[in-house]
Amino acid sequence: MTKEMGKTLGESKGEIAKAVGEGRATADRAGAPIGEVLPSQIAGTISYTFRRPRGVVLGINPWNFPFSTPLRKAVPALLYGNAIVQKPATVSPGPLLMMRDIASEFFPKGLFDVVVGGGAIGQSLCEHQDIDAVSFTGSVGVGRKVALSAVSHFAEVSLELGGKNPVILNDSLNISSALDQITAAGFAVCGQRCTAISRVIVHKDLEDQVIKGLAKRTNAITPSDGTKEDAQMGPLSSENQLNDVSGFVNRAITEGAKVAAGGMKIKSDTGGYFYSPTILSGVTRNMEIARDEVFGPVMVVMSYSEMEEALSIANDVSFGLSSCLYSDQLHVVEKFIAESESGMLHINGGSFPQNHLPFVGVKDSALGVGGSNGASTIQFYTTEHTVYKSSLT
Repeated sequence: MTKEMGKTLGESKGEIAKAVGEGRATADRAGAPIGEVLPSQIAGTISYTFRRPRGVVLGINPWNFPFSTPLRKAVPALLYGNAIVQKPATVSPGPLLMMRDIASEFFPKGLFDVVVGGGAIGQSLCEHQDIDAVSFTGSVGVGRKVALSAVSHFAEVSLELGGKNPVILNDSLNISSALDQITAAGFAVCGQRCTAISRVIVHKDLEDQVIKGLAKRTNAITPSDGTKEDAQMGPLSSENQLNDVSGFVNRAITEGAKVAAGGMKIKSDTGGYFYSPTILSGVTRNMEIARDEVFGPVMVVMSYSEMEEALSIANDVSFGLSSCLYSDQLHVVEKFIAESESGMLHINGGSFPQNHLPFVGVKDSALGVGGSNGASTIQFYTTEHTVYKSSLT
């Protein structure tokens, strides 16, 4: 993972540990009772429901989590009785190919397969009549194409897409701890996480303190070769990714944003695609960088006066994956829970999901249910059936 994608060794090891934890949680849930026995409206008839495996599941995976995302698809697919075909991202196929080799040692042939190729291969798989369900993780644009291809033969679809995740910093008894958590949630995996914090929406009374605090923490991070044990942040995954991130920042500066930290490409003796972790201030909600997913080590700071305004800014994007709030005021917390348009809501903590809970989004961040962890997983990987059983005597 570190050699292909660029994340640090610590992050790669952490990804494996989390993937195993998620798999165990899914296995525990798969042992729960399935189906219901219900009263019948007809005398002498027994009514109940049960579930069957869908058949063959297709998993299309991203380059940023090349081990945990495939495992997140494979474990429930196999537990609920399906076969699975997986396609890795061409940037980072290694972990999934290793997973296939390991699986071949103890699974029957064809139960766990891997197909490597570009978009044309993915489209062909999605359109194949023998594919019964498609679980896709990636960008909105590609996800839309996947859904259209899969629905052509009515395959079940689950899409996990992007995010433009906000944190609202309204008040806190420990601003320093809050800023530590926000920095970690924004720059982990070089910001190349769909759940990474990218928008810091701060009360105007705290704005200067927060900008200075984030800038201090950001300037202390030195990107370096991810294979070094003490690496704090690795490079971006590709030259295209580097140019995309740099382009976003440069256009934001043209629109009036101010660089509080970072904001530049970094030359490296190793030739890696390094970009300095960046804090931009003076950003308004209509700027491109406040609305579109950058997928890199960039956080923008925006200010507000009232909580209504903060929620309006937070919700004023097409995405709805993850959101965070820092506040010690109960009425602020309850308002955030009731009105934040995100699938995952974090209170006084960074945007890091837990192993056993649903990984869910709304709006343009997701389509369908059950592609990942949680109780709804069974709905995607199985079909539901109702039995009406009566006697002829």
